[in-house]
Amino acid sequence: MPTNPTRDRINPEKIDTTPVRRPNWIKVRAPSGENYQNLQNLMRKKSLHTVCEEAGCPNMGECWGSGTATFLMLGDVCTRTCGFCDVKHGRPEPMDWHEPERVAQAVRKMALNHAVITSVNRDERRDGGAPIFAMVIRRIRQLLPGCSIEVLIPDFKGSLEALRIVMSARPEILNHNVETVPRLFKKVQPQDRYEWSEAILSNAKKIESDVLTKSGIMVGLGETFEEVQETMRDLRDWDVDILTIGQYLQPSRKHLPIHRYYEPEEFEALHTYGLALGFKWVESSPLVRSSYHAGEQVRALSAVHRKLYQ
Repeated sequence: MPTNPTRDRINPEKIDTTPVRRPNWIKVRAPSGENYQNLQNLMRKKSLHTVCEEAGCPNMGECWGSGTATFLMLGDVCTRTCGFCDVKHGRPEPMDWHEPERVAQAVRKMALNHAVITSVNRDERRDGGAPIFAMVIRRIRQLLPGCSIEVLIPDFKGSLEALRIVMSARPEILNHNVETVPRLFKKVQPQDRYEWSEAILSNAKKIESDVLTKSGIMVGLGETFEEVQETMRDLRDWDVDILTIGQYLQPSRKHLPIHRYYEPEEFEALHTYGLALGFKWVESSPLVRSSYHAGEQVRALSAVHRKLYQ
């Protein structure tokens, strides 16, 4: 396999927006089935949002069909305008302080073993909405003891104060996705900074050493193979335990185009490279998304990880 499949640096002004033909290994299951309908009805009844729907996740059929979902908190309007994301952006509604209770009740209703909680960005707030994360973690623990919890948090503009609020509730997994390589940050997520991601991920375990940390990268946006590897090395330097790598899929013609599709062999090479770097778990394949197989990860790693830090 070539070590540098995309040698040329990409000029954003000259990107060809012609759709790239989807290869035969990219197959998405259409949402259907009784469990899917029951979960959809539950979300509407409790006025809840899921990132599965809002971001158009390709695994929604598989995950919802098995009775799992990633809850989207802090409303459904994001204050940032990332070029890959299908979540609505603009001026959000005021914070809903009853939202953690509704999410926790839904988690209990679903009898989940592992709950994944994420959110939009709320840059109009100094704390970024961090208290909502802490509230939902604690309430889930009250209603459903034994359910492990993963939070996929924004970068909070690098705020350690906001990070401490979340970490004080001690989720099993603290997740924050860098999404792409440093060179493409401003193109892919214009309001984000790589340094903010570094601050969140590198300080999480300094605050709570026995909480697993996790991050994710999308490929196919114009990065080189070596840049992906460099970003992986950064994440390990920041003591990240779990890594997810998946193919970027363009939600619509209004979003950033796909530069290319990675071959399955390339995903396998990144998986092998990640394990060699020292990640405790690496998910790397075309349809991998941040919460894919999240329950398996926490069950496999939590007991071992806690022993290391006792």
